[in-house]
This record gives sequence, C-alpha cells and structure tokens, in this order.
Amino acid sequence: MNTYIDNVTKQEAIAHIEYCIKNQIIGQVITPNVDQIVRMEWDDKFKKICEDCELLLVDGHPLIWTAKLYNRPFKEKICGSDLVPELCKIAAQKGYSVFFLGAAPGVAQQAVDNLKEKYPSLNVVGCYSPPFGFEKDKAEIANINKMLLDSKADMLFVGMGVPKQDIFIHENMRKYQIPMSFSIGATIDFIAGVQKRAPKWMQDIGMEWFYRLISDPRRMFKRYVIDDSKYLYLIWKYRKVGGKS
Repeated sequence: MNTYIDNVTKQEAIAHIEYCIKNQIIGQVITPNVDQIVRMEWDDKFKKICEDCELLLVDGHPLIWTAKLYNRPFKEKICGSDLVPELCKIAAQKGYSVFFLGAAPGVAQQAVDNLKEKYPSLNVVGCYSPPFGFEKDKAEIANINKMLLDSKADMLFVGMGVPKQDIFIHENMRKYQIPMSFSIGATIDFIAGVQKRAPKWMQDIGMEWFYRLISDPRRMFKRYVIDDSKYLYLIWKYRKVGGKS
C-alpha cells in the first residue's frame, strides 16, 4: 500500500534484533496495524519515522489479508504483544538487559514484576512512567535520556501510544544509545494485567480489534469505526499498482 514492510518470520526478526544488539546497531522497531497504515497516508512525519525503522513488522490480520489480495503474502503476523514476552524470554536466557518506559504510574513496575516471576533471570535495568505532557518538557526529556543512557540497556520497550512513542524513539535513540527500541503500545498494560487481550480464538481469526472495541467502546470507537474505515479507501486506492507506493 503506502509503505514497505519487512517480510520476515518472527524468528527471522528476532535473529536480526539479536544481531543489532551484538553489533551495537541503534534502531527502532514498529509493528504497524491498520491504524498506523492509515496514519501513514496523511501524516508525513509518522511515515518518515516508519521508513527509517530498522524493522517494520506486520501486526494485524487485515494487513495479512490485504497483502494476499495484492499477491504479496506475508510469511507471518508478528504482533508486538507476542514479540515482547518472547524477547524477554530470550533476554533472560542470554543475558540481555531491558528497560520499560511508559504506561500509567505503577503499571510498568507491575509488568516487570510479572515478567520477573515468569523469567527470574531477566535483567530489568529500569522502568519509568513519564509524567503527562513530558514530550513538551525539554528538561524531562533530558532526564529520561540520561536515565536510559546510564542504564546501558540492550532493549528499550516504549508504551506511550501512537505516535508519541514512535516520535520519542525516533528523536532520541541516538542520544540514549540503546541498540534496539520498540514501539509497543498497550503491551505493558497487557503484561501488567490492567488490560485483557482478546481470547486466542479471536486473535486467530483477526477479531482482536472487535474485542478491544466492545471492551472500551468510548475510547476505541473513533479509532476502529471512524478512522480505520479509511483503510477500505486505501485498499481501493492502491488496487491498480498491486500495493506499490
């Protein structure tokens, strides 16, 4: 459609992430869904952030279906909420260090506690929930960058919502020097247990968005019903070029 997404399996993505960690390659990982594909169409800054990513991985069955429609099938759906726990498991096994940034006060710590219970050897070198509006406070951003730099983490998981998390990483990753930074949305909330993911059967048939809509209709209605309906227009727009931008 309007971007190019890395067509890799989850294991291939993980192998590249580990390569970047070992070679101290600084990069950003985003797992775009329908909402982000729609945003890319009208938000040039967000599109540039995605184009600059070390890895852009497909998250969402509608994107899988659209790729098949364009005769460019993906190898595998790589959901951020599945990728993060898998990376933490590998980090615990291989000694990589991780830092969690975002979510409401106390939520990131609860997520860390849950992960440590599951993976006792996981080396979490920090977690921090920035105050509301931090992105407009240069002193707070400088404080966060110093905190991250001092942590010497191998992976940074940032859960602040789109596009705040993506902009923060893109503008600051060279300053805090952590090899791999991940935009993970509500994943910290899922790990902490403050939000529930859809049942596995709904995930498997591409209905996780519907579960989130009925779970929180006031917050999700505009995103899933109004904004994401533009995705149908994009399918039609790019139909003649087989998905090429």
